[in-house]
Amino acid sequence: MEIYIGGYMKAITRLMIEEYNLKNIDMMGYEFNRNNASFHHLIIPRRKGGKEIISNGAVLNGKTSHPYLHIVESIDYDRFLAITSEMIDENVMGRLDKGCLERIDDILNGFEREYCGLRSKKGKCLIKDEFTRRIGK
Repeated sequence: MEIYIGGYMKAITRLMIEEYNLKNIDMMGYEFNRNNASFHHLIIPRRKGGKEIISNGAVLNGKTSHPYLHIVESIDYDRFLAITSEMIDENVMGRLDKGCLERIDDILNGFEREYCGLRSKKGKCLIKDEFTRRIGK
């Protein structure tokens, strides 16, 4: 995960923001800006040598959607794959898509209903309030 800090942002993240004309909404429907934009590997993860290329990436909010997606991945892998599939579709289209964002929202709503009371080992709620605030509906 790379976050824009003090003038630094990965070139691929900057390119995707420009190519997809991302203004204030990321590829999962969360509010973002250049200060919290991050690159998420979609198909081949970084830990397995995944390249940072457009077809393997999504621009996400580094404080909400990106960490939340990894929580979903660790708890409900099928839902994680479904969200990933929607973002891959957006990549193929080369833009954000209202239908994809609605399906991502539906998937996350189901996740939130099923796991609303889940807590970490330290007793903290895993689904933070800010994770439930999506604007791309």
